[in-house]
Amino acid sequence: MRKSEVIAAESVACLNKALCHLKDIWEEIGIPEDQRLERTNVVKNHVKSLLDMMIAEEESLRKRLMTSIEKCQKELSKLCLELQLPPFQEDKSNTMLQQEKDLRSHVEVMLKEKNQRMQALKALTEQDQDLCDLLCLQPFSISPGSVPSLEQLEKFRQHISTLTAEKERRHNEFVTLKKQIILCMDDLDQLPETSFEKDVVCEDEESFCLSTENIDSLKVLLHQLESRKAENESVCSSYREKIHELWERLQIPQEERDAISEHMTLSKKRNMQALQAEVKRLEELKIKNIQNVTEAIRNEIAVFWDKCFYSADQRQAFVPYYDDDFSEELLSLHDAEIVRLKQYYEDHKDLFEGVHKWEESWRLFLELEEKAKDPTRFTNRGGNLLKEEKQRADLVKGLPKLEKKLKAEIEQWEHEQNREFQVNGQKFMQFVTDQWETYRLEKEREKQERQLKKSKQTEEDMVYGTVIRTPTKRRFLGSTTPCKARKQGNVKTPGHGKPPHQGLQERNKENICHVPGMTKVPASPQRNFSINSVASTYSEFQRDLSKSSKTKHVPEILNSTIIQL
Repeated sequence: MRKSEVIAAESVACLNKALCHLKDIWEEIGIPEDQRLERTNVVKNHVKSLLDMMIAEEESLRKRLMTSIEKCQKELSKLCLELQLPPFQEDKSNTMLQQEKDLRSHVEVMLKEKNQRMQALKALTEQDQDLCDLLCLQPFSISPGSVPSLEQLEKFRQHISTLTAEKERRHNEFVTLKKQIILCMDDLDQLPETSFEKDVVCEDEESFCLSTENIDSLKVLLHQLESRKAENESVCSSYREKIHELWERLQIPQEERDAISEHMTLSKKRNMQALQAEVKRLEELKIKNIQNVTEAIRNEIAVFWDKCFYSADQRQAFVPYYDDDFSEELLSLHDAEIVRLKQYYEDHKDLFEGVHKWEESWRLFLELEEKAKDPTRFTNRGGNLLKEEKQRADLVKGLPKLEKKLKAEIEQWEHEQNREFQVNGQKFMQFVTDQWETYRLEKEREKQERQLKKSKQTEEDMVYGTVIRTPTKRRFLGSTTPCKARKQGNVKTPGHGKPPHQGLQERNKENICHVPGMTKVPASPQRNFSINSVASTYSEFQRDLSKSSKTKHVPEILNSTIIQL
């Protein structure tokens, strides 16, 4: 039994006890029956009224609970729809009071969630509106009156992050463009003219609309300013080039040049005006000194003729060069010609430099070939012989490669220009071929001369015998000191040794000292060695020396000094 039931039973017993007590009091007092009945009815009515009032209060509480439950259920259903949550599942086993409490708690939680989402939506909407106004974009598509889902809020935040990054990028681009525009205007000595230019230069950076149209307009403005600046720089550069040219031609003193030195680097409006005035002054001065200026231009023309490998016919084709009747017209013709030559040289500079490089290499090659004929080169102490041989070997390898490269470039040039590429009036590759042929014929002639001289010497030796000559002192193969003079007994006779090879005598004749009383020895039929003291290359010299070192007559040949007493 519940405690409430026990208390209810006790209440009934208490009421019965109270009625019995009242009955005893009434009997003791002697209240009549009819009054007892009346008094009992009063007690009954009083108790009944009190209970009815209590019942009414409890009934009212029950109704309030039911109303609250119904209201909470409806509100929960609405919130679940707004928050896009699944319907709330009630616990049917709970009492009415517990049910109402649970429903009310869930309503409070959901209302708090709704308020938080709406506040987040409001804050994001404000940020979005500010960014869209600044970037001139459409706002994020979301209903401001409905409760956003968590997914919608997350997308909205990502959208705001994207716009913020875009704003930062555009702002940085705007700041960079603005600085460049201000610098260009400063270089051009120009002030903002249009309202857009004033907004860019004078207005606050944070208030400038960063729309794509404005950014594009900034780029267009910057491009226009840079084009104008580049045009000014080009004009100033041409002025400077003309000024330098006229300075040199007119021999302008240094103090006059220094007077406009500040304008020779910058290209602002005032600098351009100053340069223009200087050009005008120099042009007027040039007219007064036509002959000197014309002759100065002729010197330049001659330099470029050499650079461009002009032939005599090509040079004579410019008839004004040889005209001594100096006038403005003649000067103009020379000006036009030097401009044409400079442009012609610049257009084909790589080709001309390649030809010049070949000529220098060929000249050096011929010089080294000539040095190879000098017998004294073997007595060098500084290693020049090895350096020259290495240099010569590099040229032998490098010249054909350079010629092959130049041939390809010339063929391309001739194809583009539709005319022959000539050097000094001759096709360059034909010129190269002729040079090599001349070199080959010269080597062949030298070879024949050596063979003829050797043959003639051999005949003389066979008829008259071999002459033993005393060579001048010289060192071979790094010997530290010359050999001492030999005595009379050292002179070899036909019975004691073989005489030096007649070829050695012939090649060393420039080093032989003809001493009075020099002995002639009959020619020996056996000759098994020779050393060419005048070898054409260091490698040939080494080879001949190596061969001679294997014979038993080395002392007679390699002694740096042989003295006939």
